[in-house]
Amino acid sequence: MLIVADVHGAAGALRHVAGMGETLLVLGDLINYIDYRSNEGIVADISGKALVDEFVRLRAEKGHAAASEFWHHRWEGKEDELRERYREAAERSYVEVCGALAGCDAYVTYGNVDRPDMLRDHLPDGVRFVDGEVVEIEGLRVGFAGGGLARIGTPGEITEGDMESKLAGLGPVDILATHVAPATPALSCDVIGGNEKGSAAVLDYVETHRPSFHYFGDIHQPQATRWRIGPTRCVNVGYFRATGRPVRHG
Repeated sequence: MLIVADVHGAAGALRHVAGMGETLLVLGDLINYIDYRSNEGIVADISGKALVDEFVRLRAEKGHAAASEFWHHRWEGKEDELRERYREAAERSYVEVCGALAGCDAYVTYGNVDRPDMLRDHLPDGVRFVDGEVVEIEGLRVGFAGGGLARIGTPGEITEGDMESKLAGLGPVDILATHVAPATPALSCDVIGGNEKGSAAVLDYVETHRPSFHYFGDIHQPQATRWRIGPTRCVNVGYFRATGRPVRHG
């Protein structure tokens, strides 16, 4: 069993992994709005890289509020046009990245930048969208809970209450598969920017039900990629766009 997260548009690398002939779990963030290493992505394609460069500079130097104010001022009065252009670009991206999974035995959940309905609609036949459910894979109970925590209003964000409800419906599992990390500093803090993005609900589930493994992504530059919470081996399987490598279960 192979696991990836944070694909962010890396269709070619995903196609290679899908062709390896093993069951594949994809844990969200399939499309790429902004690659903060280069500022490339859907946003730059639509709004221009210079505008994205300035947005990223403001966010780093003055915080998210200042960057958002700059962005909204630039597009004031054109929100509907911008929304439609993003929808069209996201759909084109899903056609490419989901198409890379054709013929693969794959299970896919969504991340914070994903549009869950659009993602589900573009998955090839035989690839299963999973969220808030338990699937038996290779004799193991795998529980999936998709979505990222609400922070900046991206389509795949959910509240901690939503995450808690999803997890409550799973019951005990052998493997927990989420997009978000548990709220443990070494796993949930991105060392570039220092943003804490871990879920208290996920941490509580891991501490209570003690699955053998917890696989997740979301944090692109974590302090640690592997950690133990009690008996549970927690593994950050991203940042696939940068590494192009899956993690093998076990």
